[in-house]
Amino acid sequence: MDFAQYGHLWRRKEVRRLLLVAMVARLPHSAAGVLLTLHVVQTLGLGYAAAGAVAAVLTIGIALGAPWRGRRVDTVGLRPALIPSIVAEAVVWGVAPHLDYPWLLVAALVGGLFALPVFSVVRQSLGVMTHAGQRRTAFALDSICTEVTFMVGPALAAFVAVDVSTVWGLMGVGASAALAGLALLWFNPPTRTGQPGAVPVTDADGAELVEVASGPESAESPAPTEVAAGQADGASGLRRLLGRVPGGPAWAGVAVIVVMAVAFGAGMVLSGTDVGIVAILREHGEGGQLGVVFFFWCFASLVGGLLYGAMHRPISPLVLLMAMSVLTIPMGLAHDTLTLSLLSVLPGLLCAPTLSAASERVAELVPERRRGEAMGWYGSALTAGTALGSPLTGTMIDTVGPWSGFVGIGAAGTLLCLGGIVAQSARRRRSPQSVG
Repeated sequence: MDFAQYGHLWRRKEVRRLLLVAMVARLPHSAAGVLLTLHVVQTLGLGYAAAGAVAAVLTIGIALGAPWRGRRVDTVGLRPALIPSIVAEAVVWGVAPHLDYPWLLVAALVGGLFALPVFSVVRQSLGVMTHAGQRRTAFALDSICTEVTFMVGPALAAFVAVDVSTVWGLMGVGASAALAGLALLWFNPPTRTGQPGAVPVTDADGAELVEVASGPESAESPAPTEVAAGQADGASGLRRLLGRVPGGPAWAGVAVIVVMAVAFGAGMVLSGTDVGIVAILREHGEGGQLGVVFFFWCFASLVGGLLYGAMHRPISPLVLLMAMSVLTIPMGLAHDTLTLSLLSVLPGLLCAPTLSAASERVAELVPERRRGEAMGWYGSALTAGTALGSPLTGTMIDTVGPWSGFVGIGAAGTLLCLGGIVAQSARRRRSPQSVG
């Protein structure tokens, strides 16, 4: 393991500034999920299924908007692409907590469509601010910083919801997100090679390469040449992104689809765990201890991300997700804050590594000129899984009990991974050259 790589990256001013701004930008939305759940259950007096539906609508909006937002960054640049999000964050979340439930669903959808594209922008920027050998560490470092925000955000949300009000909490989310967007606008991190702060693309001998506008010989990223070739035939949308061209190599499309499936499963398991933690603590009258459980869960993820980023060899994101899903199931055995905190450690250790490994695969497979859209699709898959995980877990909790939420969502994630592994094995048997 090479932990010194973290120091090399952190000492680079532009990387450090990007990660710090990203932490601030993610903080409001790390609190939004808990605030929305408690707003629907506590302030509006509805059930967990209704709360899960609001979270689902929000994440569906994010899933629909993420590729479009990423594509706008690719085509018009970062600053013009951020302005609509900054305005929407302030307006939507300033109004949403004052609405009745049906209109809250509408507001959540609009808020999701125009959500600040922090994830895709940060990962896209890190992709051009680092060399191929540094990306695992860079993405892991971003995941570690993300876990810090999720250690603070939910605890802050629980405090505001219990001791102040969910209305003020949600309004604060909008104001904070808009301010974070302005900070990102001001610093304007690079999203393409050649912009200030981006590293030059070099060949194996260290010679700088010139970006080629089109064609299979383009060397603008370390993506396989087969994937780069798939961008040159004029195809559009997801078909172009996946490299599915007539007569072209099919494995490129399969490899990207596997990454998207992992993102979907990770979102499903993590959002389900969120809802399950809230429900099991409220059942035992310990809702105010929510921050303690999130601290253990996120700190474990931080440690896991730190270890993974220092590794010299990658681990399949599909394997990491399956392990995380299986280890989530025992959290249903918890009966108080302490046992829930301890049981959250093992699945938490695999959270950041799973997302880091999946992001690294996207950066490897997709050429730079399409990477903003690719990260948008990745974010869509992640949030689509979140959209399913919240109401699925909420429905099980309302029907069976809080313990069943962890069992159901963990089993669902495990089955998804088993299906992916079987599909990969079948494809490798048909084509020895396939790569998953």
